[in-house]
Amino acid sequence: MRQTFIAGLGAGAIVLAGCADMSDTQRRTATGAAVGAAAGAAIGSATDHSAGKGALIGAGVGALGGYIWSQNMERQKRDMEAATRGTGVAVTQTADNQLKLDIPSDISFAVGSADIQPDFAPVLDQFATSLRGNPNATVHIVGHTDSTGGDAVNNPLSLNRAASTRDYLVSRGVDVSRITIEGRGSRQPVASNDTPQGRARNRRVEIFVAERAAGRG
Repeated sequence: MRQTFIAGLGAGAIVLAGCADMSDTQRRTATGAAVGAAAGAAIGSATDHSAGKGALIGAGVGALGGYIWSQNMERQKRDMEAATRGTGVAVTQTADNQLKLDIPSDISFAVGSADIQPDFAPVLDQFATSLRGNPNATVHIVGHTDSTGGDAVNNPLSLNRAASTRDYLVSRGVDVSRITIEGRGSRQPVASNDTPQGRARNRRVEIFVAERAAGRG
């Protein structure tokens, strides 16, 4: 137990080493990481895992506002990587412990359309399966467009694309109360809208999956 305590303090000391030069927000984040590190070390030791590794996991939970990267989240990531291999879908873990699926336009939606394309359906089928296996996770879907057509067209189109994605997941057994949607029109391009290739990259859907630590809303 003494070794566990030392491991937790050691990880906390690393996190807090630079607090003197931090802003209030950074200091609160670092303090949360330190508390999480000590708790993680104890958990890691108590469950026959490395106290040091537990401290690092705890630090991540403390610092990232309550999102956790659980075994279910890791399994979802692996499942989606396998399901989307070769499709152009990017599956990543974000800095704040969310699972992100970046769906390009060539498989998700045709130009000017919010109808699910045939190549998109199998990806969503597998995604729905993984969500049913992780009932604590919530989903946020964000639709985007290129800059053609203006806001009067693009804003509702981006929202409709997010809504179509949500509705498909609901039709596959995912509780609608777990899903929120948003349309951002052409406001957040990831490439130049001056070329056809750039516009194609900007017509996309992003799906975020998050699992909160127990006791956090």
